[in-house]
Amino acid sequence: MPRRHLPTRPGTGPARAARPDTPPPVIRIRRLTKSYGHGDATVHALRGPDDPATGAPLGVDLDIEQGDYVAVMGSSGSGKSTLMNILGCLDVPTAGHYLLDGTDVGHLDEQQLALVRNRKIGFVFQSFNLVPRTTALAQVELPLAYAGVRAAERRRRALAALSLVGLDERAGHRPNELSGGQQQRVAVARALVTAPAMLLADEPTGNLDSRSTDEVLALIDGLNATGRTVVLITHEDEVARHAKRVLRLVDGAIVADVRRAPVDGPPPVPHRAEVPA
Repeated sequence: MPRRHLPTRPGTGPARAARPDTPPPVIRIRRLTKSYGHGDATVHALRGPDDPATGAPLGVDLDIEQGDYVAVMGSSGSGKSTLMNILGCLDVPTAGHYLLDGTDVGHLDEQQLALVRNRKIGFVFQSFNLVPRTTALAQVELPLAYAGVRAAERRRRALAALSLVGLDERAGHRPNELSGGQQQRVAVARALVTAPAMLLADEPTGNLDSRSTDEVLALIDGLNATGRTVVLITHEDEVARHAKRVLRLVDGAIVADVRRAPVDGPPPVPHRAEVPA
């Protein structure tokens, strides 16, 4: 039965005894806010809890440890897309601090952020974002090409990534020759090929049928079971049940934080128990 934890600041998770060999969190966010507009027209897309004395937003706190598998849930307007964009270094916060794999990304310029996105984050999007008329092998090689990796090494690593997702025999196929599930698996291989600190998946099954959804989620589950850190943005309970930890956002604040399986254990077996409401 999942246990509900209520830390003082939701998002930092329950306290655990520190060990000398415990690695730092892949993600550490402190007092993070994101606002749009000015004055009375200000919209706080991410605000966290309010200061009891002043009513001002205190910001979002969040730690995600290496090897964790976290689902971020919320309805439209909850702030989950804003949080994803900041976690993916696609947007910058208005205030607060964000450390990704030990790097304070708040002090980086656009060129440095592009390097962080290339080397530390593996993106998987709902719409696959594959290049038309380009083979699966070439799709997976792209991040390595941007990183300046030589052709022979790019090919070797791309083939290994395709093999990991079970598509090595489809390396020469183009997107229009692949099913939706296969296209998403190519996208997962592309996300993994740089050995990133985090796999960031935004509604990765949103365009898939039920069979392809099961295949892609089984793949992500298996990757996490080998120690890869996964952050999954979703509005579907069935998808969130695959995660070890489920966060729910409402009006720019984390209102529920449920640990469903240990960080250093395998992902939970999905069942129809409730995720946080």
